[in-house]
Amino acid sequence: MTKNYKDIKLNSLPERELEIIGTISAERMSEMREKALKKFKESVELPGFRKGNAPDALVAQKVGEMAILEEAAELALSEEYPNILDEHKIDAIGRPEINITKIGIGAPLEFKVKTSLLPEVKLGDFKKIAKKEIDKKSDKIAVTDKEVDEVIMDIRQNLAHEKVHAEAGGGKDHNHRKVEDSDLPIVDDDFAKMLGNFENLEQMKEKIKENIVIEKKLKEKDKKRTQILEDIMEKSTIDLPKIIIEGELEKMLAQFKDDIAKGGITYEDYLKHIKKTEEEIKVEWKDTAVKRAKSQVILNTIAKEEGISAKEEEIKREMENILAHHKDADRFRVRMYVETFLTNELVFQFLEGQK
Repeated sequence: MTKNYKDIKLNSLPERELEIIGTISAERMSEMREKALKKFKESVELPGFRKGNAPDALVAQKVGEMAILEEAAELALSEEYPNILDEHKIDAIGRPEINITKIGIGAPLEFKVKTSLLPEVKLGDFKKIAKKEIDKKSDKIAVTDKEVDEVIMDIRQNLAHEKVHAEAGGGKDHNHRKVEDSDLPIVDDDFAKMLGNFENLEQMKEKIKENIVIEKKLKEKDKKRTQILEDIMEKSTIDLPKIIIEGELEKMLAQFKDDIAKGGITYEDYLKHIKKTEEEIKVEWKDTAVKRAKSQVILNTIAKEEGISAKEEEIKREMENILAHHKDADRFRVRMYVETFLTNELVFQFLEGQK
């Protein structure tokens, strides 16, 4: 295969970025100019000529030589860039940033490309680290009467608020009188029967206890999982590209905007209220974004090393559940989310099995 590029120089940049400098031959650029001209010819309309039949000189005059050369450069780099990556064994990620440094008719194309590299990962002994954390004895989960009473009080306050709101005619606005203690329902067997399929108040309290235990167990599980990831992170070397950190920040920002919208306030008004710009928020969040991105890289690396992946039928089933409730969602994004979520869960189960 003929090589159409030369003088390739690779310059390492901070945050896993790489600058690629090089030249594409004049012969190749002449071929690409012909392709670019043909492309314009098929879309440009000129008086007296059917589309696609105008003379090359008139088409070039109409669109301008620089536009043709820029299109030729784009075509040339789209074909040669993958070959450069392949020859120099460059693990690029994301969209490259292209800068044309020299271009002209009958001349070689000189360019600079900045690209991000896949994260460089050297994990610590994740099996040993997970086993050490799993082997730690957890405190016995206990539920106090006070905790049960607090749950019951929350239920009573919600019911009282609904009652007072209904008295004021309901609706979206909550402009009604203050909820008084006298509005709170009495806690007795009838109260328990009204709330659910309970024979008496004692049975309801037992159910509340069970639910609190389940909630505490889930929190304990999440705490252990977070600790395992933090311990692996501490014993690992993970060099993240800037693009992954920026991607994590964008995800955090999108979730934040969604939460603010649910609270009935615009994002712009929120920024004015806290007297901060979006860039300032991103700077504050950067450490969290790095930690979250590193956690996901760890999970991805373990999944790859241990051959862990979610079953296709489970991915499709979960996808359809989400798409049934969010019909306008992008299928590709939903699939990525579901596949990541299910695979992460399998990796955690694998780590928790290290006994």
